[in-house]
Amino acid sequence: MSAVVLKPSFRPGLPEISSEPPATHSVIQALSLQPHIEGGYFVETDRDPLLVPSPFPPIPASSLMPQRPGFNPDHRNASTSIYYYVTPQSPQGNFHRNRGRTVHTLHRGRGVYVLIHADEPDLPAGGKRIESFVVGHDVAKGEKLQWIVEGGKYKASFLLPDDSSAGENASGGLLISETVVPGFEFCDHDFLNAEGLRTLVGAEKADELAWLVRKA
Repeated sequence: MSAVVLKPSFRPGLPEISSEPPATHSVIQALSLQPHIEGGYFVETDRDPLLVPSPFPPIPASSLMPQRPGFNPDHRNASTSIYYYVTPQSPQGNFHRNRGRTVHTLHRGRGVYVLIHADEPDLPAGGKRIESFVVGHDVAKGEKLQWIVEGGKYKASFLLPDDSSAGENASGGLLISETVVPGFEFCDHDFLNAEGLRTLVGAEKADELAWLVRKA
């Protein structure tokens, strides 16, 4: 597989669902997706009723979002699952990390994932390791159908155009499932800001990846 180009393939337009192309809009409606704070759209599809002791520190990773009514920070659901969809009008998920392990499964479309291994020691040349790969159905070219991101790593994603031969089968976006173990809570989630990006990867790489940082 050739080197991944870390540049946007789409120019985002208005974030409203109604501005999406018709085929994309129909998927959003059929799956009851809503805008996600990370970018793109999502819906929670499963929250395991089994509760397990929380393996995480009691101090929240972020206070950005209020917690669910009745949430007990001493416990987590064993797992949670969502659909996640990045689209021509909302074509990227900005750098964020979770304390839990996330299993991703591709349903349709193509995209790029970028990981910053913030939980690993610095490289000999300085800075954290950066990994990028294409997710898609052409496994012969190294595209991934399933990928796992361990807790503590920052990840971002962005949409790639469908192959020119897709025609009427064009996906209209990148649709995946994500399963978080133990289950997702916003207190276990935080965004990477511009200053933090420079600290992790240095000025040159930070300039290259700055477009994947959430704008406050």
